[in-house]
Amino acid sequence: MMLEITDLSVSYGGLAALRGVSLAIAEGQFIAIVGPNGAGKTTLFKAISGVVPAGAGAIAFEGRALLAVPPHERAHLGIAHAPEGRQVFAGLTVQENLEMGAYSDRGQAEWQRNIERIFALFPVLAERRRQLAGTLSGGEQQMLAIGRGIASAPRLLLLDEPSMGISPILTERIYDTIAEINRQGTTILLVEQNANFALGVSQRGYVLETGKVVLANESAVRKEDPEVQKAYLGG
Repeated sequence: MMLEITDLSVSYGGLAALRGVSLAIAEGQFIAIVGPNGAGKTTLFKAISGVVPAGAGAIAFEGRALLAVPPHERAHLGIAHAPEGRQVFAGLTVQENLEMGAYSDRGQAEWQRNIERIFALFPVLAERRRQLAGTLSGGEQQMLAIGRGIASAPRLLLLDEPSMGISPILTERIYDTIAEINRQGTTILLVEQNANFALGVSQRGYVLETGKVVLANESAVRKEDPEVQKAYLGG
């Protein structure tokens, strides 16, 4: 497995945000984690990135104990995180934001190939490469956040709520591009409240509620699952 999480628990001020979460993603897969606001999805990504410490459990990336790796070194292993709320550098241009994403050893070595790839995936970023990121629309900023992740030449791309604050039409376009990124060989782990989009394009899903995985199986959690329909899709 590329990423294997085992019995992971994280607490904030004595309150459990994650409780015994286990999941796995193989190289080349596109896995979605869906669940309501406050389920612990963003906390899970922060634990993988090293932004928050784990209270218990283990995370292995390609067999390496990730919790023993300092957060700033994890990007060099090939892990990129496009955070919730986009968090672009508003006072920098689109090009400068992408350059900031390429700070890892992998990003520096593959910069030219990656910048061409980003502009092919998101032509609007090429058109606006000299424009300040803070002047972009919400959807364009989301494209930039994903592009900044790609600039680090990741093997595993973590995408946190890419549909947040974006129209359904633009969300569909962004999800089509995310699927293309996966087809090009990047492993993707996605967290979303929008189960309809997430489970529509991913190969497998997990449902997270109140810090625990409550639905998963060996094949896939899909939109057609009756429990998913009832809880997330209005079925």
